[in-house]
Amino acid sequence: MDDVQANLSNLAANEPAFVEPSSADFIADFLTSLNSETEKNQMQLIQEIATKGDDGLAAIMSFLAERRSQLPTALDGKAYQLLVAANPPSVQEFLQTQFPNGLVTLVTQRNIDYAPLQALLAEQDFQAADRITLEKLCELAGGAALQRRWVYFSQVTSFPIDDLRTLDTLWQVYSEGKFGFSVQRDLWLAMGKNWEKLWSLIGWKQGNTWTRYPNEFIWDLTAPKGHLPLSNQLRGVRVISSLLNHPAWTKGHGDGVAESASLR
Repeated sequence: MDDVQANLSNLAANEPAFVEPSSADFIADFLTSLNSETEKNQMQLIQEIATKGDDGLAAIMSFLAERRSQLPTALDGKAYQLLVAANPPSVQEFLQTQFPNGLVTLVTQRNIDYAPLQALLAEQDFQAADRITLEKLCELAGGAALQRRWVYFSQVTSFPIDDLRTLDTLWQVYSEGKFGFSVQRDLWLAMGKNWEKLWSLIGWKQGNTWTRYPNEFIWDLTAPKGHLPLSNQLRGVRVISSLLNHPAWTKGHGDGVAESASLR
C-alpha cells in the first residue's frame, strides 16, 4: 500500500516513478487496451478500471497525465470526474498539482468566472450546473438580464465566441459528449431545423405537453442526447434559435471540443 501511495505522489509531481512490475504492467495493459477500444468501450473501460483500487486510480492518473497537452475530450472528462469522486489524498494531490484550475481552461472575453460551473459539472450536479449556465448567459447579456434572470434573443448575437465555446466545451467534456449547445445544434440541423421534432427528440416535450421544470427533466446521463442545458422554450424559439445560429458554431468552430483552442 505504501508503494502504491508513493507511485501516486510521483505521478502527481509529474516525475518518473518506480513502480513494482505488477503495478507498471497493470497501467501499461490498461493504456494499451484503452487505445484499442471504440469510444463507447473506452468509457466503459475507464469506469471499470476506477473500481480496481489504488492501481486503477493510478492508471487513470497516468492516462490524464499523458494527455495534458491535448485538447480535453469527453473521455478525459470522465476520467477527471472519477478522480474527483475518489477519496485518497494522493489523488486529490494529483488533481491540485496537474489540474489546479480544472480540466478545461476557462477562456472568457468578459472576465466571467466559469469555475463554479466547471466544479458542478465535474461533480455531475447537472441541475445546479444548468442554473449556473443561465446565470452566466445573463452575465454575458449584462446587468439588466441578471436582474430579470433571462436574456433577449437580440443580446445573444453579441455574446463572445470564446465564452460560448467555453460553456459548450464544459458541458460536452463532463457529459460524455451528450450535452451542450453544439450538440443541440447538430440535432436541430439533423431534424431539418424543425423545432417540434427537436423538442420531442431531446425530451423537452411529449406530444403536446411541455416537460415541466424541474421534476420532469432528467438531471443525469440517462437523459436523451441534447437534453441539457435548458432554454425557456415557453417564451418561444428566438433565444435558442439565436444561440444555435451563433457564429461560435458556424465559423470554423462547429466541432465543439475537438475544435476548441486554448483549453489547456
